Amino acid sequence: MKAMNDSQLAAHLAQITGRILLDVRASGMFTGKALGKAGDQTANQFLIHALIAQRADDGLLSEESKDTDARLSKSRAWIIDPVDGTREYGEEREDWAVHVGMAVDGVADIGAVALPGRDMVLRSDQPRELPEAAKTPRFVVSRTRPAKEAQAVCAAMNGELVGMGSAGAKAMAIVLGEAEVYLHSGGQYEWDSCAPVAVARAHGLHCSRIDGSPLLYNQADTYLPDLLICRAELADEVLGLVAGLT
Repeated sequence: MKAMNDSQLAAHLAQITGRILLDVRASGMFTGKALGKAGDQTANQFLIHALIAQRADDGLLSEESKDTDARLSKSRAWIIDPVDGTREYGEEREDWAVHVGMAVDGVADIGAVALPGRDMVLRSDQPRELPEAAKTPRFVVSRTRPAKEAQAVCAAMNGELVGMGSAGAKAMAIVLGEAEVYLHSGGQYEWDSCAPVAVARAHGLHCSRIDGSPLLYNQADTYLPDLLICRAELADEVLGLVAGLT
């Protein structure tokens, strides 16, 4: 493989993993939950082996692999979600993603999010110009379990709820100008948001916990239950409304 910098490697691996997942789905060998499981396992094996081969000295955290303490002593840690939105992938929807991110000293610094169903890879090293925001703010929420905080803040801002699948798909909807706010409070882990946050930050979007505190990665406890990704000009209003709910 031609030598790549970290950003190029993240984007390349996200793209190739997406293609592998589409091939697994197109094979017709699996359906439903079995398809999701096959996709998770296949994508994880590829990403783990590729990252160990290319960046053996870095830490590594994957949703689909047993965690160890080895990464905690590393300044640099790759944080990956081989299939973000396994349910949507298994249902043959397009709102699922592949996350390949890197945290440097706890900060989501480098990331690539592939949306294979849309043949797209969004990257922290290649920010796009943000489209103009809609006058009525659109809030992306879980299509099955929308967060109560998001519903309340959306109502207070006379916004519109948009149901969607994976965390990566929701975050990239903000980057792509398809929504303005992603407010989540239902429970997540580091791999759900590291790569999306790196991409969103590179595009000038606000990224934080819903109390306004920083998002920290490569922690001993990987549970990172809430986040806010939104247009920078809406951040103060959204955070103020969330604070008023408590």
